[in-house]
Amino acid sequence: MVMHFEYAPGATPIDLDEALGLIPAHITTQADLNTWEEMNIVEGADWMKRQKMIPALDEGLVRELHSRMFNKTWLWAGTFRKSAKSIGIDWPQIAVALKNLLDNTAYQVEHQAMSNDEIAVRFHHQLVLIHAFPNGNGRHARLMADALIMNLGGDRFSWGANMSLATPGVTRQNYLSALRAADNGHLESLMQFARQ
Repeated sequence: MVMHFEYAPGATPIDLDEALGLIPAHITTQADLNTWEEMNIVEGADWMKRQKMIPALDEGLVRELHSRMFNKTWLWAGTFRKSAKSIGIDWPQIAVALKNLLDNTAYQVEHQAMSNDEIAVRFHHQLVLIHAFPNGNGRHARLMADALIMNLGGDRFSWGANMSLATPGVTRQNYLSALRAADNGHLESLMQFARQ
């Protein structure tokens, strides 16, 4: 049976080639996929928590975390996308844009260019804008930002009072609105949402 995907507002659709990478054959509904992915994401979050300190922000860590979050769900977990999406940069530019983001973030941390919260929230926003993977970019970017802020001695973000951002609703809409405001240079809403 073929999986029928249903997307929450603002979610990035998966193309046919990417959909063929679904690992569990028993999943046929979006609800089943969401539940399965959530269990896999918890494993990725647990892995990140066990790392204690991030040795360096690098492409390997970005890929490894995505892989750990989705390795039981998607064959392409941890692999940069090779298709155009409604959000994100042109896919051939992903590696360069990610390197620039990681270098800029390391510089901001080293030189204390702004508060640690702002550094981590800006990092999250830019990682979402790059949209490096076929799916799971927002969830991955939030967990990366959480790891960064905790590595800097701060508390993990609550991202809308720890409500599900994968399903439609007010919390997801507030998150998407905050991302759009940040796209236009206004980070305040996203900063507030991160600590809500």
